[in-house]
Amino acid sequence: MNPPRSPHARRPQQPAPEEFCATIVLRSATTKPDALAVVALVVDGAVQGAGTLHPRVALADGAWVEVELPKTGEPPPLAIDVYSSISADHARLVALELLARLLASTAWQLWADFPV
Repeated sequence: MNPPRSPHARRPQQPAPEEFCATIVLRSATTKPDALAVVALVVDGAVQGAGTLHPRVALADGAWVEVELPKTGEPPPLAIDVYSSISADHARLVALELLARLLASTAWQLWADFPV
């Protein structure tokens, strides 16, 4: 018989869900808040967590967008990372849909940083 568990004993942690990422490269000069605002406008969404370390824009089917800035002193490009917890194919599909919408709605220089 197992001894009773202490209420202070650590519970085993659930593994974090796997995240898949597909990156769109943005060569045009802009800021992270502006890039997220444009993405939110194009997908008719909102920036969640604005002003935090990890702001994002939610997309369809549980995917989301985060923007990664170059390190200090580096020129663009910026990375528009499209994440999915479903699969790598799903992340790439959603990224391609977003890329098409951004190309149609902005003057940004963009391309997919993954095989199409």
